[in-house]
Amino acid sequence: MSRNPFANENVMEDYMSALLTDEPAVDDLHRQSVETLLKTAPAPRSEPFELDKMSAPSVEPLQAKVILSEVEEESIVKNKVIAPKIPETEFQVLLFEVAGLTLAVPLTELGGIHEMNSVNPLFGKPSWFKGVLLHREEKYNVVDTTKWIMPEKSVDKLAESTKYQYLIVLGESGWGLGCENLITTETLMPDDVKWRNVEGSRPWLFGMVKKKMCALINVQQMISMLNQGLSSND
Repeated sequence: MSRNPFANENVMEDYMSALLTDEPAVDDLHRQSVETLLKTAPAPRSEPFELDKMSAPSVEPLQAKVILSEVEEESIVKNKVIAPKIPETEFQVLLFEVAGLTLAVPLTELGGIHEMNSVNPLFGKPSWFKGVLLHREEKYNVVDTTKWIMPEKSVDKLAESTKYQYLIVLGESGWGLGCENLITTETLMPDDVKWRNVEGSRPWLFGMVKKKMCALINVQQMISMLNQGLSSND
């Protein structure tokens, strides 16, 4: 797997230092084939995820929710923090990569994985709103993940070089994160994660997977922020 050429620059190193814990990096994870991951992309589920039992194709697209109207936005409490429940037993996540940063989304919060085809841009939206992806007559709001997570001006060049191949759908929201590379699924125990106070900065960050240098996403909080037009640091 090729790495983004800017991933080793100071801008990425500085951001990773601020975002991640001080845990040492480990060797790259064993990468599953893209075809296998697409075939095993699960619908939201509460039971344990078992790769050897997943032979069905990608889940059907979920009903998309286009960006909220002004009337709907008024009913949302801005910056309201949605604190997820910390798992008490093992749980599964999908690991994916964006601009050299590894992110994890719980499989119970994964709405699907779709190949990134033509995206239709919309005017008057935030810079991180890449456009709308049409998939099987459904609409998905596409997030430029690099710009959303790393909105600092110093990463403009990094964002421009990012090449998205897949869309990681967040639950049933109709929002999807642009993804460069699918890595693998991983089974975690609660002790594998350094859980953080979601009421602090970056409330979308549920915790850090300590041995993977990996950010675990608070999916419902991220959806709430996207619905409000907020970036990661707002």
